[in-house]
Amino acid sequence: MGVNSAPGGPGSAVRRFAERAVGPIARWTDASWPREGSRVWRADGADGLVRYVKVHQNDRFHGREVTAYRTWVPALGNAAPRLVAADERLPAVVVTAVPGRPLGDGVLRTPEEERAVFVRIGALAAAVHGSTPPRTPSAGEGQPAVRRLDRHLDGARAHLGPGDEEFVRALAARSAGLPALDLVPTHGDFQLRNLLWSGRLAVIDFERSEPQPALRDLVRLSDAWTGRPDLHEAFLTGYGRRLTPLEEERLAVDSALDAVSGIQYGAAHDDPEVLARGLRTLAMLRSSSSPGLRERERR
Repeated sequence: MGVNSAPGGPGSAVRRFAERAVGPIARWTDASWPREGSRVWRADGADGLVRYVKVHQNDRFHGREVTAYRTWVPALGNAAPRLVAADERLPAVVVTAVPGRPLGDGVLRTPEEERAVFVRIGALAAAVHGSTPPRTPSAGEGQPAVRRLDRHLDGARAHLGPGDEEFVRALAARSAGLPALDLVPTHGDFQLRNLLWSGRLAVIDFERSEPQPALRDLVRLSDAWTGRPDLHEAFLTGYGRRLTPLEEERLAVDSALDAVSGIQYGAAHDDPEVLARGLRTLAMLRSSSSPGLRERERR
């Protein structure tokens, strides 16, 4: 039986790994995201405790998640799960459960409640980025992911509007002259679905974590305050500072590259949510870009 072949639960190898770590599992419940490659189960133990078992898509995701859990995640305290066990051969992890539901679950909140939540999100982002001292990047580290731009544009082009490709290429070209930013721990997929709310805030899913400029964690989160500047201000209040002009410029570059990547991925994998987010981000960037950049696009 394979890693993920048992009906209602993982394959026998993963079951054995989990039960060696925590004892008998009384019930397995699929907790995967509705997307290709997501393999996560809630494991209700015979001891009455709940853990989660995750099989990674590849060794890189496994290494990133395990490294995060073993280095900076413990600094978050109760705002994150704890690593119970890891097996690089599967590759899989067992982690503790944290309470709450994803903030992207559609629960209606008053504007005041939303602002209070975003202050907490900002404070949690600050805790992530401050969990270890910043360091100066070595050559090539922490740079925008422009090397995959041509491939992503090929897959996204059918969904782009007039001038979109030129806009993104202009931003990518401009990024070559930007100074390097210090590297800090980043979550890598810091968005509402990975933030759990129970009256307290917690963050899950660290497989994209790596040292990067802090602004990386605002790339996907910023979709949550599109059209809601009050939520952006609330986030910054919790974060404790505003972005520098250089960070703002780098955020525009990284957001454009991520938008094109999302459009390409959403189109290729029939994921309308990711596709729509990429298109929203691109429209927002174009509407807010500087007059100087718009002039360069027209030349």
